[in-house]
Amino acid sequence: MKRTLLGKRILLADDHAMVRLGFRALLEGEGCAIVGEADAGESALRCHAELQPDLLIMDVSMPGMGGLGALERLRSTQPQARILMLSAHHDEVIPVRALRLGASGYLCKRAMPEEFLKAVATVLRGERYIDPELASMLALAQFSGAANPLESLTERELAVFLKLAMGRTVNEIAEQFCLGQSTVGTHLYHIKQKLNVRNVAEMTLVALRARLLEA
Repeated sequence: MKRTLLGKRILLADDHAMVRLGFRALLEGEGCAIVGEADAGESALRCHAELQPDLLIMDVSMPGMGGLGALERLRSTQPQARILMLSAHHDEVIPVRALRLGASGYLCKRAMPEEFLKAVATVLRGERYIDPELASMLALAQFSGAANPLESLTERELAVFLKLAMGRTVNEIAEQFCLGQSTVGTHLYHIKQKLNVRNVAEMTLVALRARLLEA
């Protein structure tokens, strides 16, 4: 493992400083060079353009355009970029979306450190990585062919939906994502229309059923 990672230049993007610190310790222990850190989608894009790392490790949920928005933007301009997406969500909706947008790999943050390092090494070899705990779930979701209503949401609508389902207010979401309150209100309207829900309580139920939240 150490020979695979030795000298590789890594960019970390996560809005929690303690999480980045933990990743840094693990990766530097394997001989990687952490060339930069970002705490939002926009700063991740700027750092990637400036530093051109071997790998970007990026959280799905971040301020600004978020991880998925940054992933989509980066893949459209640098299709060769290697991007390992991380998320605290244990579901099939977000991983499928991330992989469709061009993520090189996807790992749940519940994974053990050795699995995280395995994911990093796999992506750096140019191979696709999917969290083994999610792989069977994703296969079953694709096999069933059942349409998930959450797939109709745009990246921004999905991000707003998750925050609303977790109990955040429109004002809090607007501040976190650097959006106007009216813009968040528009997203809320579209979310209700697409998911056929009437209020935040029903959104939370949808999120629970999709395993985007824990009961």
